[in-house]
Formats: sequence, structure tokens, C-alpha cells
Amino acid sequence: MSIELKILDFIQTLHTPVLDKIMVGITRLGDAGIIWIILTAIFLVIPKTRRTGGVMLAALVVQTILCNVILKNLFARTRPYDVNTTVQLLVPKLHDFSFPSGHTSASFTTVSALYFAKNKAWKPALVLACLIAVSRLYLYVHYPTDVLGGILLGILSGYIGYKIMEKLRNR
Repeated sequence: MSIELKILDFIQTLHTPVLDKIMVGITRLGDAGIIWIILTAIFLVIPKTRRTGGVMLAALVVQTILCNVILKNLFARTRPYDVNTTVQLLVPKLHDFSFPSGHTSASFTTVSALYFAKNKAWKPALVLACLIAVSRLYLYVHYPTDVLGGILLGILSGYIGYKIMEKLRNR
């Protein structure tokens, strides 16, 4: 058995009914990037934060293309619950590939965009992003390297989004 499955199996020993509900709730915040899309929309509507919202929007577009269109299909990694079929899932099975974690990459894209835009909201966003990343492991839907790949992709996407908006602003 791979080290990644051993890590996931260890995390399974930490399950409690209360923690199960919390982790499902946390992961749902990241479904389709909804929490980050709502936050971006709010930032775009408020004149004082519109520039930051633009960075977030550009970064999330980059992340979506890189993660969901290119990387997931390029790597085509099977999800851990399809390898270890004995695990009882708390969420419905997903129909896309495992690497990189889309929930994690969208989360860290937003954190990075906020950070590069020098918006202090990156700190609470980082807490939520970390919780979402951990929830993906807890729920057995991603391998640890999927989450790590999502973090790295998110940081890169946040930086690219920031650079795109800087170029547009300097025109």
C-alpha cells in the first residue's frame, strides 16, 4: 500500500460523527469554488476593493483553466476511494480526476490573489483554505499530493492573476 493511502487511512481513524458533519460542511464551501466566487463578486462590487476583486477574478479564471481543463485531464489520476473501495464516503463520488485538488487550488488561488493584492483578508482566507484542504483528505476524495499540487497551483494562479491585472492597470 502506498504511503499516501496509509496517510489517508490514518486520517480515517480520526472520524467522529461531529467532525464528519463539520468536514462535510467545510468541503461544501469549496464546491465549485462557490465561497471564493461569492467573495470575488463582493470585492468587485465594492469600489474600494474592486482592484483586488479583479486580481481574484483573473486568478480564478487562470486556475480553472489550468486545473480543470489541462492538469486533471493530463494526469488523469484515479481518486483514492476508487483504489480503496472499502472506505465509506460521506460525500457523493466525483466524476472528474483527482490531481490536482480543485477545491484546494481554488482556495489557495484566492488566498494568494488577496496576498499579492496586499489585502489583509488573505489571513482569514488562509485559515478557511487550509480547512478545505484538510477536509479533502478527511473525506478520502484526494491524495495528499493532490492537495499539495492544489496548493502550489493556487499560489501560481494567484500570482499570475496579480501579474495580469498589473499589466492591464499599467496600460
